[in-house]
Amino acid sequence: MIGTLCCSTIQLPHLAATRGLEFLQFSPAVLLALPAWFSWNPVLPYVTAVLLLVVGVSLAIKKAPPQANWLDEVLLCGPVFIGVPMVLFGLDHYFFPVAIGQIIPAWIPAHTFWVYFVGTCLLLGGLSIVFQKYAWLSAGLFGVMLLCFEALMNIPAVAAEPHSRMIWSLCVREFSFSWGALSFAARHTQEWRAKGTHWLIIIARNVLGIALSFFGVAYLLHPKLLPGVPLEQLTPNFIPAHSLWGYLTSVVYIVAGVCILLNKKAHLAAKWAGLFVLFTVILFCVPYMLQFPSDIGKGLNVPADTLVLSGAILCLAGSLREKPASSLRSE
Repeated sequence: MIGTLCCSTIQLPHLAATRGLEFLQFSPAVLLALPAWFSWNPVLPYVTAVLLLVVGVSLAIKKAPPQANWLDEVLLCGPVFIGVPMVLFGLDHYFFPVAIGQIIPAWIPAHTFWVYFVGTCLLLGGLSIVFQKYAWLSAGLFGVMLLCFEALMNIPAVAAEPHSRMIWSLCVREFSFSWGALSFAARHTQEWRAKGTHWLIIIARNVLGIALSFFGVAYLLHPKLLPGVPLEQLTPNFIPAHSLWGYLTSVVYIVAGVCILLNKKAHLAAKWAGLFVLFTVILFCVPYMLQFPSDIGKGLNVPADTLVLSGAILCLAGSLREKPASSLRSE
């Protein structure tokens, strides 16, 4: 009896997702409107990304005070740049459950359950941040979840292959995402409202300072990598002077990382570094994505990853203000 109940619980998210997609794909009403070759993957992630970005950015900018300039408005969009990719990553868990399940360590039971459970958490948490409903709580839980991933998967992977640049980059990337989200959550504590600082933000500043410096060195050694997050993607040949952009990214990351790490003009450095990463999303990652429009892993996930880095740095910049801004007290 107990075994049957546990098995049913594990399969419930999978069945719900499968039946939901089957309904969308095969219900008579939908079939009358959609051709037989239509697939919700990758149409749904692309449409979702555009709609949520428009809605999230609009809601964030509305909270800007009248005297705010355009850079202050971009700063307020930092949480949105974390929330929208969270939704997209959550959809990945439903579209590619087998591939994602293979990432989970073998000693953890019920892989299928965890794939759909984490996917659901990402979907709900991302929507919470975009629509600004308990956004601080969702960001904090997202940060804690990524720290769990670090302990369970990324750190053991680094220990197993310490000479792999790719594994190190993935580990540093997850740490930067996590602490950027946690710095946003810390802004909603009584300590931050009273003192303008918090111990979580101090850790986040050091982590992101180290991460940017690490990424800067990676681009210095491998300038042909796609600007944003130094993984395995190369800057497309149709982008002129593609190696030059790698060196420019290296300089920006190292200078910003050192300033943030030493707490010298850290707020200003984080603000402009986050804006620079946002530019890399628009100028490099989106053109790269367009080469693989039907492959989410090679396409949409590339700008989504880099957008989270931009959001993490912008969230840190917002948390490094000496005094709480009136627009942030009301969040």
